[in-house]
Amino acid sequence: MHQMITADLVDLELDLSAETKEAAARSLAERMVALGRVTDLDGFLADVAAREAQMPTGLDGGIGIPHCRSEHVTEPTLAFGRSARGIDFGAPDGPADLIFLIAAPAGADDAHLTILSSLARQLMDAEFTTALRSAGSATEAAALISGDKPETAPATPETPTTPKTPAAPEDPAAPEAPTPDPSSTTDPSPTPDNPNPNPTPKHPFRIVAVTSCPTGIAHTYMAAESLENAARGAGVEIVVETQGSAGFTRLDPAVIAAADGVVFAHDVPVRDKDRFAGKPTVDVGVKAGINRPAELIAEVREKAARGETSAPATGTAPVDSAGDSGDGYATKLRKWLMSGVSYMVPFVAAGGLLIALGFAIGGWKIDKAPSVAEHFVWTDHTSWAALLFQIGGLAFAFLVPVLAGYIAYGMADRPGLVPGFVGGSVAVTINAGFLGGLAAGLIAGAVVMGIQRVRIPAVLRGIMPVVVIPLISSAVVGFLMFLVVGKPIASLQSALTDWLEGLSGANAVILGVILGLMMCFDLGGPLNKVAYAFAVGGLAHPTDGSLKVMAAVMAAGMVPPLAMALATTVRGRLFTKTERENGKAAWFLGASFITEGAIPFAAADPLRVIPASMAGGAVTGALSMAFGCTLRAPHGGVFVVPLIGSPLLYLVAIAAGVCVSTVVVVLLKGARKTTPGETPMTEEKAGAGVADVKESPAAV
Repeated sequence: MHQMITADLVDLELDLSAETKEAAARSLAERMVALGRVTDLDGFLADVAAREAQMPTGLDGGIGIPHCRSEHVTEPTLAFGRSARGIDFGAPDGPADLIFLIAAPAGADDAHLTILSSLARQLMDAEFTTALRSAGSATEAAALISGDKPETAPATPETPTTPKTPAAPEDPAAPEAPTPDPSSTTDPSPTPDNPNPNPTPKHPFRIVAVTSCPTGIAHTYMAAESLENAARGAGVEIVVETQGSAGFTRLDPAVIAAADGVVFAHDVPVRDKDRFAGKPTVDVGVKAGINRPAELIAEVREKAARGETSAPATGTAPVDSAGDSGDGYATKLRKWLMSGVSYMVPFVAAGGLLIALGFAIGGWKIDKAPSVAEHFVWTDHTSWAALLFQIGGLAFAFLVPVLAGYIAYGMADRPGLVPGFVGGSVAVTINAGFLGGLAAGLIAGAVVMGIQRVRIPAVLRGIMPVVVIPLISSAVVGFLMFLVVGKPIASLQSALTDWLEGLSGANAVILGVILGLMMCFDLGGPLNKVAYAFAVGGLAHPTDGSLKVMAAVMAAGMVPPLAMALATTVRGRLFTKTERENGKAAWFLGASFITEGAIPFAAADPLRVIPASMAGGAVTGALSMAFGCTLRAPHGGVFVVPLIGSPLLYLVAIAAGVCVSTVVVVLLKGARKTTPGETPMTEEKAGAGVADVKESPAAV
């Protein structure tokens, strides 16, 4: 096995070739390509940018750790760059001078990922980062990172008058002796004011913590190391469970039971969160665990002193998938809904494309073909078309139940799945459709969360998650969906279907404009997802109107990356070298209906790129609706043009929107005044950009 880092993967003068985080990632990635560690430079950089769009990877202390898992990586690899000027990776304390590009294959084994996680922990060691800043050669830096640490000069010694006894813990209740025994049970003598001091044995404050991040490679382990270092300085005992890519070992139940408080530093839901219920808890994002661990430890100690605890253990506890406990209800609601949509999208893509292929091979009457289980002719193309169509139909049948089930899961974790799926199935049965699935998921999650708040005897807790919660919640959700809210929602769904079916003229054009604006406003964010979910929901029971909506949504979503690609081609001088390189990849991304291909441009210059994208998206959406274009596939871009109704006019609509966006962005950028010697785009805010832009579950 090759070393993860060699001298060829080190650039100690990175600032000579890169001034922005995109350029830094490209420069280091090119070294990986040269060694055969990365097979597709642009594809890999797109994965890095998608991870960066989720959350900036800059850390306090002058560190940047762009990283991703990618199918374009052949083996786990690490490249290191040092920049004298510093490069902005979005850290609160300013630019980073130490940049680590971490590349992991999509299927990396645990051993490699464990090594990468070990590096993440090293980054929290001040001696390690100091040695890297003073390394005189690429070979020396590579040796430091790989663990072959050369002999270094000892740290500056303390003055002779400085005592070498351990510092006193920060805990005000800790003994004042220089070498206290934490488990001492010796109590001071009683006094009239305190007749029974310290009646129980003393021990340091004990914390259990869980850290996790979306990729589970770097932030997970850096947060753990940061919390452990802060705990040592505060005289606190801490045990951390890292739920990362290298797998995780659950904390011993006895350790959890003995803990005085809990810290969650996570950007993805904590697995088996119910284990920690009933204890003082601080719940924050993973970067808070890295940047302010001492504050988190102090906060959980304050909560313990006040007697605050999390929800009591009732077999399970609600999982707030929104992450930070301070999120408002609107933010939580959006994240619950996006949880359902993200799990629904694979069913939509697989089922929709199989159905579309069935129509393409067998014609529009393929839906009348008999079941292939009863009649299948191996040499008849119609039988194969029917097979594809019927498999796709079965996949599509899960659309609403999966949507409802995983909305409930986002609200209440696994206990929400059963009532959510039941409610979604009821929505299908009563023809409540997509809207019924949304309602069923929210109702199921709320019912389960309500049950979990009921205090029950300890003897019943073992059967709560497997018997009581599924039984009661399914019965309640089924009752509400069948007899209370289901029928009104079904009527609303029917009215919406009739409205879409009757759309024509100006009304259809206006809807196309609205959908186009939504698709291009946040380039894969919440508004984009709302428009996309509205479109794919109509494919469950397709009508001419719903097929027009799907066509308009996909066409508008293709415009931003295609427009940026065209703009970098016709007016390259208005863009940086990095953006011109991104423009090459944007051709393919846009043609494939991956709206996120425009994120690097919008992140660097949102006030010009986003309005231009919206203008083109609105034009394309309006023209697609006006031309009466239809689409049965939920994804695919230009590769499903043969499945589109009025395909030539559809391409005209896309081309018109791309031209409009290109002209607008060129005019806006050209109108900007630049001083002599200034690059056309400084990209000082490359880490800021579009608010709430996430990696799209639908990759739309």
